[in-house]
Amino acid sequence: KGVVHSVLPYFSVQFHPEHTAGPEDLECLFDVFLESVKDYMNNRSPVSVKNRLTERLVYRPSVPIVTERPKKILILGSGGLSIGQAGEFDYSGSQAIKALKEESIQTLLINPNIATVQTSKGMADKVYFLPIIPEYVEQVIRSERPDGVLLT
Repeated sequence: KGVVHSVLPYFSVQFHPEHTAGPEDLECLFDVFLESVKDYMNNRSPVSVKNRLTERLVYRPSVPIVTERPKKILILGSGGLSIGQAGEFDYSGSQAIKALKEESIQTLLINPNIATVQTSKGMADKVYFLPIIPEYVEQVIRSERPDGVLLT
């Protein structure tokens, strides 16, 4: 996160502890700052700091990344929940199913909460009322061959 002045060569950054950056990860920020100050001090037509930062921080892979859209996704459900027991997982699973359907991706659901909309007709393409244990999940993966797995 950070703030960039629209005209003057000022900017600041804030690092979050969870980022766990190394000592040289964003060393380029100092280069951007020094270049901007030099341009400003020498009355050169300044390149905006925002543009400089964007130019330096944009990732450019050496080899083009080819992404293949998944055709079938296995969703590991949260199982039966009691009242007051993290119902947001059921909601997130239902929303995931809806989003995948909008993208025409086939959905397979294991271990749904049968008391929610997840198991309604027209939601998941296939529903497996099985617990999440390695043997059952492996069996479904072998028979269905999904392109990916999502957790709710």
